[in-house]
Amino acid sequence: MITKGAKNSKDFSVRRILHVDMDAFYASVEQRDNPALRRRPVAVGGEPNTRGVVAAASYEAREFGVRSAMPMSRAVRLCPALVIVRPDFQKYRAVSQQVFALYRAVTPLVEPLSLDEAYLDVTENAWQEPLAVNVAKRLKAQIRETTGLTASAGVAPNKFLAKIASGWRKPDGLTVVAPERVDAFIRNLPVDALWGVGPKTAARLRAHGLETLADVRARPLTDLQTIVGSLAEWLLALAHGHDDRPVEPNRPSKSNGSECTYSTDLVAMADIRREIDEMAREVASWLGRRQIYARTVTIKVRYSDFTTVTRSHSTRAGTQDIEDVVSRALALLDKTQAGQRPVRLLGVSVHNLSDAPEPPTRHVNDEGRLPFE
Repeated sequence: MITKGAKNSKDFSVRRILHVDMDAFYASVEQRDNPALRRRPVAVGGEPNTRGVVAAASYEAREFGVRSAMPMSRAVRLCPALVIVRPDFQKYRAVSQQVFALYRAVTPLVEPLSLDEAYLDVTENAWQEPLAVNVAKRLKAQIRETTGLTASAGVAPNKFLAKIASGWRKPDGLTVVAPERVDAFIRNLPVDALWGVGPKTAARLRAHGLETLADVRARPLTDLQTIVGSLAEWLLALAHGHDDRPVEPNRPSKSNGSECTYSTDLVAMADIRREIDEMAREVASWLGRRQIYARTVTIKVRYSDFTTVTRSHSTRAGTQDIEDVVSRALALLDKTQAGQRPVRLLGVSVHNLSDAPEPPTRHVNDEGRLPFE
């Protein structure tokens, strides 16, 4: 929940937050490493004849309308000269580690969002630089010098504004939203800019005449609650530029999963069970490496007609036992129509994670009440 003030002594209004986003990261790494790809439309992802999707598109490809998450078959129709490169995530992770090392040399308050973007709180920083824009300039220069790549940065008093600002002048951009400029910066932004507003919510807002953040701000909270329900207070606060969320360097994982879209539909139940078994072992091994426990196991099945179902099973005690996760995932599979209908996608994930297998015990006194009741 976003609030306008904080009850502790920290004054969030004077924070200096950066959002740094590498430009067309995967595609830029490939163009850097292969001179033949430079200044050409490049898409990193799967083949168009195997249901591949675009993981990243170079700016040359974006001029043709090619975008991330687009089916590669459509990307090729939009850009017949598109060069498709298979992803090399080990290489991308190595470059990402170089970039994040630069961030953490400046401030310990670094919140990763993905391999290629992060928030940084540079209110206090190792360079003792009072102006966040100068920190951003130095970091951008270091990234270019270290990796040969460019990054875009947004500088603002909070995370919401910094995120919007970083995308303002891509690639290699730098946009500063000073506290006194917040209102002018956001009032005419479209409702899609609001955090948590997807296409359906945006369409609902527009159906009620809400096109810009200024329109949202002008509506009474009760009207917004009728339109978007529990999202209303959150969206109204963002529309006023309020966002007190801190940069969280050690944000705990809420879930982890593995899924795969198949080039040919799976029909045989033995094949489907084998895939679920392998995915369940993969996520259970992740639990063991992280020394955390999961209470919930979930599977996802997408049939050939794109109908998608999920099935979950939760227990009071968490587990990291591989065989336990596998058996629960396979039992959930039996509650679907897999084997009766062709399957396009399968996934296994674990949720409700904790550092201990058992939830905290609530101690009661001899009268059966909690202490201090």
